[in-house]
Order: sequence, then structure tokens, then C-alpha cells
Amino acid sequence: MQRGDPVPPTSGVSAQRTDSTIAAIDESLYSRQLYVMGHEAQRRLAAATVLVIGLTGTGTEIAKDLALAGFHALHIYDPTPLAWRHMAANFYAYDETQLGVPLQTVVLPHLMELNPYCHIQTETAESWAALVEPDRIRRFSAVVLVNELSIEKHIELDRVCRSVRVPLVVVQSRGVFGYVMNDFGDAHTVLDENGEDPRSIHVNHISNEERACVTCLEDQRHDLEEGMYVIFTEVDGMPMLNDPKSMFRVVQVTSPYSFVIDADTRDAGVYRCGGIVTEVKVPRTVHFRPLEALYRIQDPACIPCNASLADLIDESWFVSLDVMNQERAFVSHLLFQALSRLGRLPASGADAEMSALMAWLPPEVQEKHEALVRAFVRTANGELAPMASILGGIAAQEVLKAVTGKFTPIHQIFSFNALEALPTPLPSEAECAPRGCRYDGQIAVLGRPLQETIHELAYFCVGAGAIGAELLKCWACMGLGLADHKGLIAITDMDTIERSNLNRQFLFRATDIGRSKSLAARDAVLRLNPALHVQAHEVRVGPDTEQIFSDDFWEPLDGVCTALDNVDARLYIDQRCIYYLKPMLDSGTLGTKGSTQVVIPYLTESYGSSRDPPEKSIPMCTLKNFPYRIEHTLQWARDLFEGLFKASVEDTQQYLQRGSEYIVELEKQGPGIMVGALENVLENLQTHRPESFADCVTWARVKFEDLYTNNIRQLLHAFPSDMIDSSGQPFWSGTKRAPKPIQFNPDDSLHMDFMMAAANLRAESFGIAGSRDRQQVRALVADVSVPAFEPRAGVKIAASEEEAQASGAAVAPSVDQQRVEQMLARLPPPEQFSSIHLQPLDFEKDSDERWDMDFVTAASNLRAVNYAIPLADKHKSRGIAGRIIPAIATSTALVAGLVCLEIYKLAHIRPVLRTNPRILSASTFSSIATAATTNGAREATVDRAKVLERFRNSYVNLALSLFHLSEPIQAPLQPMSNSGNRTFSLWDRMEVDGGGRDLTLAEFMDYFERAFGLHISMLSCGVAILFSGWLAPKKAAERRATPLTELARTIGKIQLTEKDRYLVFEVMAEDASSGEEVEVPFVRYRFRL
Repeated sequence: MQRGDPVPPTSGVSAQRTDSTIAAIDESLYSRQLYVMGHEAQRRLAAATVLVIGLTGTGTEIAKDLALAGFHALHIYDPTPLAWRHMAANFYAYDETQLGVPLQTVVLPHLMELNPYCHIQTETAESWAALVEPDRIRRFSAVVLVNELSIEKHIELDRVCRSVRVPLVVVQSRGVFGYVMNDFGDAHTVLDENGEDPRSIHVNHISNEERACVTCLEDQRHDLEEGMYVIFTEVDGMPMLNDPKSMFRVVQVTSPYSFVIDADTRDAGVYRCGGIVTEVKVPRTVHFRPLEALYRIQDPACIPCNASLADLIDESWFVSLDVMNQERAFVSHLLFQALSRLGRLPASGADAEMSALMAWLPPEVQEKHEALVRAFVRTANGELAPMASILGGIAAQEVLKAVTGKFTPIHQIFSFNALEALPTPLPSEAECAPRGCRYDGQIAVLGRPLQETIHELAYFCVGAGAIGAELLKCWACMGLGLADHKGLIAITDMDTIERSNLNRQFLFRATDIGRSKSLAARDAVLRLNPALHVQAHEVRVGPDTEQIFSDDFWEPLDGVCTALDNVDARLYIDQRCIYYLKPMLDSGTLGTKGSTQVVIPYLTESYGSSRDPPEKSIPMCTLKNFPYRIEHTLQWARDLFEGLFKASVEDTQQYLQRGSEYIVELEKQGPGIMVGALENVLENLQTHRPESFADCVTWARVKFEDLYTNNIRQLLHAFPSDMIDSSGQPFWSGTKRAPKPIQFNPDDSLHMDFMMAAANLRAESFGIAGSRDRQQVRALVADVSVPAFEPRAGVKIAASEEEAQASGAAVAPSVDQQRVEQMLARLPPPEQFSSIHLQPLDFEKDSDERWDMDFVTAASNLRAVNYAIPLADKHKSRGIAGRIIPAIATSTALVAGLVCLEIYKLAHIRPVLRTNPRILSASTFSSIATAATTNGAREATVDRAKVLERFRNSYVNLALSLFHLSEPIQAPLQPMSNSGNRTFSLWDRMEVDGGGRDLTLAEFMDYFERAFGLHISMLSCGVAILFSGWLAPKKAAERRATPLTELARTIGKIQLTEKDRYLVFEVMAEDASSGEEVEVPFVRYRFRL
């Protein structure tokens, strides 16, 4: 595209069904997914039909994700009889009485329960040839082929799909190896590469050059990249740039705040001020190779023994995980082809097929990657639930990309392996032999000994929402936490199920709406595997529930998986895991983005060791007077809702209930807060007390005039639209947009939207019946007269955030005691209002039966009209004002699978974690502490580096086909003193065990000196100091003779229960020999067995 090219249309990939029978999008169901896909892409899904061939665990995962996504129809095909080996990865193949039944028949009824809008049926075909007939394939919008051993069939199907222009996704998952491969044809159109909202930045300057340099305001990073396209609006001085039909390419990024465009502005006039530059999403065409070009070993002319790796692999075919896995990806791609040429799956745990498979590989692979080939041969006969979840989630997202043109597709191979999850050494053939049980597919990969360990594990799943449901699904297939092995799955979630949850929290059904998530998840997972031992809690994990989640709860656990949606809750769990020395597996998603982090005692940093910077808040003066983005007007509207329908009503309620007592309380809070509260009370009880719905309409009309007319006129009275500031620049420039008052018009639907919502919410908060009759409200509005505007004197409006902070608020009217007294004198006695029924309203973002979102959307958009800001529809407003986290089933399945792979790895080191995790530590303090608790006995050692390199943190973005896996960061070490080389980490603690007896302070201090060579100078518990060197001798002697629990109760005000066994102390200490001050970790003192 050339400079000044017209802005492209937004239309993209055409859907197969274009008839008018496509139903409107059910926003209550697809709410969170719509924030990922958008309405246009969702409509394309609703018009598409997909064929899934192959229903092993990976195929069923794909079908599940596609059904939840909202396709019009899903056809499934797999006549393979259900066998024991299928059950370890296929969460819907759990009924042993169905052994021998075709897989498509087994999974169909479960898939049909997922989404009433997706029509699911089995595809009938007598043979492979009949299945891949062009006339059959052309009926579909996309085809997925799963776990088909024969590469020849891949190529045959691909040729048919290409001939009828149907995208094909091929997936294989065998053991710990797998891949996703795409062929979307010769010309696939990508309409939106990343799914992010177009960037929009305010301009500070534009140069007059052959290629103009654009500089942004100093606090606004543009985040643009070379090759992107932009358009300009509101540029004063260069009218050519404001042409709405032209866009310009970014040819160079010169800094985070400046860039160069392909626009010659030498004769465009001189830039004066203003301007907004906005990114334009330009469609891009992606060309795919046919699969036969990617499967070179299948070429009859290919003789692998005479070829090199470079002859058989082109690096450009692959989406790379990371550098360490790149060559593995190349080799595993060849291994799948060699397996096809072999024509059968090798026996689990056996090397018998090594030589036959090696014959199809180039010599350099045979020599350099023998261990990789051996792992592939020994495990290819099994399928793991986490691998199915990972590859299934990725493949399902690729189908969505193929049908909608949304996001960047995998081009063309994503290869994945989890070699680090395998036991070392690899299990034997006997250990991998089938047992005739539902875990045979997992045993074939990991062996029977590790399977037994998995049965014994005890894990805590914090959160039973989207990720929690996917974790529980995997655990049911894995056999984690079996009752007869004394294992455990504990779940907690305090939320109840809403309709919007059903789109991605697949364990729940419509009949569960209103139920506890935790209880419903427990019931659902027990249906998938009745042998599990599941405990469900319905409370949040926090300081107020530590009597529920006590020592007895935490100590038996093997690990904790967090499936939470807020940082504070994660940080609390993180601290609990540090205290109890438990591994923590954190995961989270944001639309197509996902991340996982593994936290291992003594080995890695914790979740709280590093975190993202806090989200920037909107400056108060921007919200009140100078908004320039729709986010600002929506936050203003949310605050307005809270003020009008909650805080104002609560103030009035408090006055009616408490009278003079409430007034005294207000006086203590200062005149500013007191005046605001009194104004609310007087308005609600005197000036605008509603007795009918008509009164509520009158109130709404007056509010409209105040908010969108009078307040704007007052602002312009203070800062006229042509005002010049002290530096000689226009006051209304940069991000400051000169507003315009709105004249109420009952013919304007936006104005009436506000009236309807405001009047009905006012009525609801006063217990008055509302009305949805617009004509009635319109008639009532016609009778309302509003007073003429007169500028108020003495009102100071802050022109900047600095002024706002200095004055305490963006608008700071003078408040004097005389005004307060006048308002108090006007207050009517509370006894007069015994019949009034007030109801403060809590904002509800998801309910369309209430007026909350109607009010916020209308209030925000009216303010946006004031300031000439582009409006936002109700859906977008809901997402921003409700702080909704975008979510889609594909990314939650992916991150849950990644987490469960780490559980396998943790199971390998379970004996170490349960007996002496300190040997994983690199700190010198750990060795000192170990010696102190073992009386100097020599402890076993482990290779920390080899343990650490097994584990992976991950960051993925399915929209960009970005997959990044990395080793966790080691736990940082902190020096104990300025001299010497003694160190400790966040995991270290000083363990003091009273042996079932409560030690006195003197005994505790003597033990410290003997065991650690440290003299205690100060001891604290919580916020209380129990002992310090500056205590008076008599008091110090008394405390030394007192048991520690007594000191904690009397001085620290610690409330101990019969369940408590530990106290935590903070210590200041000195080296007993040198007197040097020493930094030490916290002390955990056990006073009860």
C-alpha cells in the first residue's frame, strides 16, 4: 500500500452460511468471549460448520472448545472403538461400560450439552475415501484431522481441502510429543493480527519534511511498529493529514514518543496544535504451502539416509517455542513422519522399534539425538491429558482463525514436546505395560510407579472458574488424588455460577446457574472420575479463614494451583505457600494471552518476588473536567452511579437510622465530607424527595441539565474556549478538549436512554415502581421545567492534577461553618420519614434486567458528546466500566495443560519436597539450619541446576501464535551480614521446636545461641515487641521467665486456638562471637505437637 492510500474496508473472510436464519448473538452467554473475538468474528463463527476427524483426548478437547466458541454446527467422526488407552486423556470417555463403543458415539451426548446454539452430530462415512470426497468436504468451513498416524492420509485430505478452498488443521499428540499444522490455502486473509484495540495517541508536533516526523505528548508512548498504518484527526495547521480517506505508513520508529511517516509535509502548512493519530488495521494475505511440501520424508524420491537435517527441514515452516527447543522441534517433525512410514505404534517402554524408526532418519539425527528418538519410541503409544489440553486448545484457536480471519495463524507448524516431564531413567516396558484400567494411556508414557505417586497427591485448587474447571478435568483423567490412595483434591470458590460462565467453564450447565461454583465443580469432576477424593469449600482463602485453612489443612498438601482473577489473592496464597513450604503453580489468562509460573520451595523465586507495575489511575482533574478518552467518561459514569444510587442513598439511610449520632460522626470527618453528605440528605428528603415515578423523571431531567449543560457552562465560564494560558499557548490544547453544552432533546434516543435509566434507578432506590414505557416517560419529561443557568461565583476549578492535589479536589467550593450550620438547620427530623424505604444499589454489570449498564452507557456517552469523544456501545461500555476480563475456552485449556505438565515434574521430586526440601536451596543458611535440626548428620544432596532445568514458566499469546517457555528464576539470596558469605533466601526460616512443651523466653534465647550462634537483641510477634535489649532489668527478667505463648497472648494480643501449633517471630540478632548485627529470616516456633 502507498502513502495516502484509502482506508481499507473492515469486511473480511466471508462465512459459509449467509442466510437470514442466523440468530442474533447471545451476549449474556458469549459476553467474555466477545471481548476477545468481537461481534463480527462471532457472527462468522455462528455461520460456520466444522468437521473434526479423530476423537482421542486431543480431538475431544478441540470439539469441546469449538462447541463452546459458538459455531453453527460441529460434525464429529471417529468410529474407533473405545479402549482403555483412550480414557487417560479423553475426559468424556470415562464410562467403562462403553468399552468397544465408537468414540463418536461416546462423546456426542456430552458435547451436545455444552452449547444450545451449536448443532452437533456425527458424520457418517463408510470409509476414508467416502469421508474425504470433495463434495462432502466443501460443506464445511474448516476441517480438523487429529491423531491420524498415516501422513499419506494427511496429504490426501489436504489436497481435497485445497481443491474446495477449505482450511485444514492437522494435530498429533503422542506421548510427550505433538504438533499443530495449518494449511489455510494459497491466500488466507488476516483481518486483525493481534486483536488489540487500535492505538490512539495525542500529537505534540509534526515536522515539515519529505518524511514527516510525528512527536507525541511526553507522557504517551505510541507503541507503533514499522509497517503499521495510521490516520490523523483534529490536526490544526496541516489539513491534508486530516483527510479521513487517507492513511500513512509508519516507516521508522525513532523513539517511544516519535515516529516517521511516509507523508511529505513540506508544503502542508505549519503545525499549530492538537491532533490525534490512530492505528488502522490493514488486512494482510498469508500464503500457505501444501502439506506435501512439509512432509519431505513422504516423498518416494527421498532417501533419508542420504539426506541431512537441512534437506528435510526448513526453519521457516515452524513457529518456534524457544531456542532450546528449536532443534527438538525439527527432529520430532521427522519422527512423526518416520512413524508413519513404520505404519504402527511401538510397544510402550520398549526399544524394539528403535532401529526400524532410525532407518527413516538422516545420520546426523541418529548420532546426535538418540535420546530424543528413544523417548519418542517408548512413549508414542500413549496420550496424556495435559498434552491433549495444550494441543487441543491451540488447534481449536487455529480453527477460529481460519473461519474468522481474526488473529495471526500458525505458519505453519507448531511443534511441542515435554521431555522434562518424563521420569529419569525412562520407565521400562514392564512398568509401561497396560493394566486394563482407565490410566493405561498415561502409564504407557510415565510408567506405573509415577502413576501411583499421582494417585497419592494432595492438591488445592483455589478458584473453580474457567482455569479451575480445566485443571479439574485434567486431574480427573490423570487420576490425581484418589480416595483409596489417601490422595486429595481440595477446591474453594466463593462465587456462584452465572450464565456468562457457561461459555468457558465447561463443567457447568444451565441447570447449575445460581449454584456454588465449588460444589458444582466437585459434583462434575466426580462424574468424570468417581474414584477421586474431593473436598469443596465455599469461602475465600484469606486471613479471616485461617481457622478453616489451618495447619492441619495445609501441611498434608503436595501443592497449590491458583486459578484466580486478582493479584491480591495470589499474593496471599503465595505467602501461605512460602510459610508452609508448598509448591505453587500459578496461571492466568487475559483473552488469548496466558501465563504460568511454577514456584518451588527453596529452588525458585516466589510469585511475589517480581510483579507487574500497578495500573495507572486516571487523574482526578481528567475525570472531573478534562476527559479525552471513552475510558475517562465511563469511569466518571461509574462514579456517578455510585454517588447517585448508592452513596447518596446510604447517607440518607444513615441519617434516618442514627440521626444526631450520624451528624457527630460527619463532623469528625471534616467540612468537605460533611457538606457532601448533607447535600445528599437534603436532596433526598427535601428538595427532590420522590413520592411517585413522575417525581423520579423530574429528578432525572434536572440531573441531565446539571451534568451536561450547567456544569459545562460553568467550566467554560472559568476557562473560555479561546483562553490563552500564561505561556501564550491555547488553554484548550493537547489532551484538553473544549466541551460544548448539550441542549436536551426528547427526540434524541441517547437523551431518552439517560432519562429512562436514571428515573428507574431513582425509583428503585426509593422503593417506587418504575416504568419501561418510553412514551410515558417522554410525556412526563415534557412537563418538567428546569431553572435557567447562572454562573456560580467563588468556584475554583483546578486546571491540572497538581492544582487538584493542592486544593484537595478538582472542584473545590469554599466551605465555611456558616454554610454547614445553615444546612443542619434545614435538616428535617428523621421521625417524619418512618414510611420511606430506601435501597442503596450495588452496580451489577451483567444483568440486562436492571438499568445499571443502561445508565452508565448513556451517562458516559452524553459526556463523550460534550467533549467530542467517540462513543461506545453498551457491550464495550460494559467491558470497560465493569472491568471485565476477556476470556475464551482455548487459552484456559492451554494454560491448564501447561500447569499439569509441571505437576508431573513436581511428582518426580515429591520425596524431596516432603522430607527435606532444604537440600534444594543455594543459601548457606539452609545448610546451617539443616545441620542444626539433624545434629550435624550429613544430608543427601541433589543437583539443583538439573532439577531447575526441568521446570518451565510460560507466556503465550494465541492471537500472535507466540509461545515462550523459560526456566524459572532461582530464589534470590540475601546476605546475612556485611562481612562473610552467609546468605539466606525468602524460603529460609529458623525452626524452633519445643518438643511438645511451651518454652520460656530464656529457654528460647539459649537454644538460639547454641543452635545458630546468634544472640537475640529483639523479638517481635505480629506488631508487638515481646523482648528488647533496652527493657528495664526487672521487666526483662519477668519476660525471660514467661512462656512464649503467654507473651504472645498478653503482649502481642495473639488469639490462639486449640488447632494452632506455631507462632511466627521476627528477630533482630547479633553474632554471638563477634557482636556483628546479623539479618536473619523469620522464626517458626512450634509449641504444640
